[in-house]
Amino acid sequence: MKNLIYIPIVHTEIDLGSMSEFAKKEYLARYGEGKWEEHIRVINETWNGLRGKIFSLNLPFKKLKIYQDGLPVCGRELEIVREVAGMGSPNHKIILELVEKGARLEGTEDHELLIQEYNNLKRLYELAHTAQRTAFMQNYRKTASELLAKRDKFIAERVESTLAEHEIGLLFIGLEHAVDKYLKNVTVSYLIHRLPFRERYEVATHG
Repeated sequence: MKNLIYIPIVHTEIDLGSMSEFAKKEYLARYGEGKWEEHIRVINETWNGLRGKIFSLNLPFKKLKIYQDGLPVCGRELEIVREVAGMGSPNHKIILELVEKGARLEGTEDHELLIQEYNNLKRLYELAHTAQRTAFMQNYRKTASELLAKRDKFIAERVESTLAEHEIGLLFIGLEHAVDKYLKNVTVSYLIHRLPFRERYEVATHG
């Protein structure tokens, strides 16, 4: 049986890219400056904890395959990870460290589905605090749920088709995903079962 370690993650400002400014504004509007500073502190502590847990497993690096939320199948996977790690992303720094120890990085997501996700979020952010936002949100919630399911199914299929019997997969995946329910021929274990601040994170990233 194939084995996969499921790693729930929270995206940092760096990971959100061009959407980070809006996400911060949304969070500040809901919770205030004090909570934002606490949020950043907890994120940093969370990533330090995740890294510690991963390396404490003493995994056979040369038998590891890494799958990353938001990383398209494109042939430039390692280049993308190096770039984002260089910008300071703790998520991508960990992946780069694992790759340098012998792990193999796999493209994880469908490029077209990621573009759809980006365009939907971009439109949502553009309509922030406008009269059109409410009407857009009614349709957005349905389409976003359907799109997320398509992404999760693709990721599950990607894991099953690329992970060999003798290998161990590490899936770094955001809190809103449910890839594990689509995995049929993979034994899934969980690095941890929950992360803090789920509700606040979802508000900041999805309004």
